[in-house]
Amino acid sequence: MPFLRLLLPALIACAAALLPIPGSTQTTGAASASCPTLLQHTFPRLQDDTPQNLCQYAGKVLLVVNTASYCGYTHQYEGLEALYAKYQPRGLVVLGFPSNDFGQQEPGTSKQIADFCFNTYGVKFPMFNKTEVVGGKTNPLYVQLFKATRDAPRWNFHKYLIGRDGKVIASYPSRVEPTDPKLVTALEAALQPQP
Repeated sequence: MPFLRLLLPALIACAAALLPIPGSTQTTGAASASCPTLLQHTFPRLQDDTPQNLCQYAGKVLLVVNTASYCGYTHQYEGLEALYAKYQPRGLVVLGFPSNDFGQQEPGTSKQIADFCFNTYGVKFPMFNKTEVVGGKTNPLYVQLFKATRDAPRWNFHKYLIGRDGKVIASYPSRVEPTDPKLVTALEAALQPQP
């Protein structure tokens, strides 16, 4: 019996370590074993607030972009959607994160942003609720992207290219269009089948 009293606190501590921390966006257990650390986050889908775990994109090539509806670069939605349509069958997923961090150029609600993206540019790639990508409340994915690259977005439509292994390949400033040859070349190289 004294042995059980000594063992019980250790068992409780082990069980507690396996439970998610309240408010955490990270996954635990088996999902984290097959999911790169960078993708172990959950964000609400733009269209309906349904939680989306980024681990569903493990093994894909990702282009992560902070977007805005009223920016001089907003036309890039068209190029991003074209990239997604062309390369999705080979494993590309574009992930859009609307942000009001730069010039207050994303003031709308989730519904307004979703309607604008679809009705104006036919956006079908995954989009998430408005978030912060710089500053004190930066979302955890962007915190990790900054740690990996030391390159934070300086404006809307900054792009991070992430390989199938969940590691950042490159970071592109806003002025680099989705059709820019250096981005497309890196993207096509990342999409090549792994030996």
